[in-house]
Amino acid sequence: MEIVLLQVGVPIVLIIFGWAFGKAAEKKHYRSIHRREKLHLEIPILSASWTDFDQPISRASLATGSVVISVDAYKKFFAGLRRLFGGELVSYAPLLDRARREAILRMRASAPEADAFLNCRLETSTISGGSSRGMGTVEVLAFGTAVWLEE
Repeated sequence: MEIVLLQVGVPIVLIIFGWAFGKAAEKKHYRSIHRREKLHLEIPILSASWTDFDQPISRASLATGSVVISVDAYKKFFAGLRRLFGGELVSYAPLLDRARREAILRMRASAPEADAFLNCRLETSTISGGSSRGMGTVEVLAFGTAVWLEE
């Protein structure tokens, strides 16, 4: 009886600990994202290629930001269950949200003194490591034109 309890109980405890630590890490990353986004609220990021500014543009350059985030085992497991029955893969939504927002923050950090970012785009790709059974990751690249206005 004790051996069966160990064989079943220990993996269950490890799974619960893994889930709890993964959830805590995700919340910590979201707190970091919220804190950094608040620092840049006044700097516009536009998908338009041009807008009318009050001052002429003095300088422009390419700004990029990239992030690669791994899919954890729990999200992959629940997504696999959802694929059996169909529907939205809600377990992947926070992963993609964090990746997009982090890539935009890194794009901003590549041109920290810019007054605006124009023609911004996001590119998303998956990296499976060549195996369908692998954990896989998602990469998001944010890019746009950083502009500085004349004073």
